[in-house]
Amino acid sequence: MLKLNSKIGQEDIEQEPTRSGYGEGVVELGQENQNVVVLTADLRDSTKVGEFAKMFPERFVECGVAEQNMMGIAAGLALAGKVSFVSSYATFSPGRSWDQLRVSVCYSQANVKVIGCHTGVSVGPDGATHQALEDIAITRVLPNLTVVVPCDSVQAKQATLAIGRLKGPAYLRLTREATPVMTTQETSYELGKAQIFREGTDVVIIGSGPVLYNGILAALELEKQGISVMVVNNHTIKPIDTETIINAAKKCGAVVTLEEHQVMGGAGSAVCEVLAKNFPVPVEMVGVQDHFGESGEPEELIEKFGMGKERIIQAIKKVLSRKGR
Repeated sequence: MLKLNSKIGQEDIEQEPTRSGYGEGVVELGQENQNVVVLTADLRDSTKVGEFAKMFPERFVECGVAEQNMMGIAAGLALAGKVSFVSSYATFSPGRSWDQLRVSVCYSQANVKVIGCHTGVSVGPDGATHQALEDIAITRVLPNLTVVVPCDSVQAKQATLAIGRLKGPAYLRLTREATPVMTTQETSYELGKAQIFREGTDVVIIGSGPVLYNGILAALELEKQGISVMVVNNHTIKPIDTETIINAAKKCGAVVTLEEHQVMGGAGSAVCEVLAKNFPVPVEMVGVQDHFGESGEPEELIEKFGMGKERIIQAIKKVLSRKGR
């Protein structure tokens, strides 16, 4: 079993933004590899690359508000032997710079790591223009691109180190607000290998990102009602762990996907593609249902858009009602 935070489910569980884990990880990569370079588009502090810029000013490039140009510069540096980290808000990169990501990075197989911060509705008051809800969909379709969605700050650091040591393009999806730290420094991590956070036999939640914590809370609540819920952290959307997903579906016979993203084209869709081809079972998808975000407090928006604990419980009971028909 994985070693997880013993305070899961308690009010005093520590919280930290996933972007902080990236900031720590990229500094460590910079120390071990002199070819690591970081680029940003006037978002040094928001994307947590200030410490890297301070320690390695000769390897830090401030591109200004020019995300498309930044992606092209990163590709050029990568093709010249550097390991380029592109740091911005996900609505701008990969959103605004998708064409450059597609051609200059992925088609060229350039060693560029795209870091998309401020994803999901939990960005909060910044509103719909800054709440990336489509970024998994537009990245996972690109050939040669690894897509990663860490569940907390500890895993974000692990994922940063992993993609930094990986040869080829990668996309790392991060959030703004502090979220519960579910894993520990001792929790094993491997790109492309989903993690079973909780065993169960009646239904499995397959989730991605910090919102998975709400899935764990739902599982703990349903345990009191005699419903056994497995929880799987699907942190790598591409390449997806088909084996773990299929085995979980076979064991439980019903699946709920969970993500802070549009349900169309996102992590849940990737799970459904695996199941449709290999082992079809009833599925309910929890996420944003074809809406743009809006301004508000993070927790209010999570509840409004149907990703809180109670809505997850409703989805679980609904999928269980379809099980075995």
